[in-house]
Amino acid sequence: GGSDHISFTLQAHGKASGPIGQLDDGQNRVGGGLPMGQYTLKYGSKGGEIVDGKNRGCILTPPTTQFQCDQGVGGTPGFDISCDKKLLYHGSPEFSACPVNDHGEWNVYTKPAPGQKKCISITLTAHGDFPSPPSCNKPAPKPATPAAKPCKYKMPEACPTDLDGEYEFPHLIIPVDQAQPEKAFGNQFNGTITDSVCTAYNFDVHPRFAGKACSLVFLFPEQQDLETSAYDFSGSDSSTLGVFILHKPVEHNTTWSTLPRKTLVAKERIYPGKKMNIIQKECPAGLRVGVMLCGKGFSLEYFQDFNPSPIGLYIRAC
Repeated sequence: GGSDHISFTLQAHGKASGPIGQLDDGQNRVGGGLPMGQYTLKYGSKGGEIVDGKNRGCILTPPTTQFQCDQGVGGTPGFDISCDKKLLYHGSPEFSACPVNDHGEWNVYTKPAPGQKKCISITLTAHGDFPSPPSCNKPAPKPATPAAKPCKYKMPEACPTDLDGEYEFPHLIIPVDQAQPEKAFGNQFNGTITDSVCTAYNFDVHPRFAGKACSLVFLFPEQQDLETSAYDFSGSDSSTLGVFILHKPVEHNTTWSTLPRKTLVAKERIYPGKKMNIIQKECPAGLRVGVMLCGKGFSLEYFQDFNPSPIGLYIRAC
């Protein structure tokens, strides 16, 4: 019984991660050590609505779509929890986190807040002692025509060098500097690659990519093709990017001197407008993978961004 409402706390996953806490005024936030929000999802005639532990309706404030809970209002309908316990809004698990300050506090939106350059994509998972949503236990309806069985093809030559499909965004971006081998730079929004600075990236490859091909792609568009990102690049015809697979993922406090062992897998010329498919193999589904980019004969600092035209290092699945 009790499946008409579900009580839970929320956890954010992505470059902004951790429990969702609440300010006294009902704003829902990642970071800042706030008391954890307690939420209840109730299914009404218009779909799922969320109220918080103080019985405030959780809404998407117009026009920015900020997710907060207000006294005396009903919750915005359209929320649900997926079979793998992700919070969905109109069926989508994608939410946006936009920084409130430089101390790792983020407000939550359903789409990037207008005028905010540093919003990133996150997902939210619901945690609590509740059964799977009722829809998960129903047998799937029989399709009218038999679905084609997936064939085990050999690997495609390469996944496309774009983000118009399934991909992973790095969850940690950690520069390390040979010239300052003990300095920990911590997690950054920017990738920095120079003759002495390399940047290490952690990717959490989703279990659903099992059996698919994954390509490591580096996208480096022309400056004029960027909408929400930017970069500084100086290089020459002989600028080369070195790509290493790390034998272990990196940590927040990794420095040049504490880097895991590494294996060089590619060297590529680098220039604006270049899209690289670096290596391709079966997706390491469910694993955390470390990759490092180093430079020779150039310097590049860029804001890793999936908005058009995407820039940076991604794992693309196909």
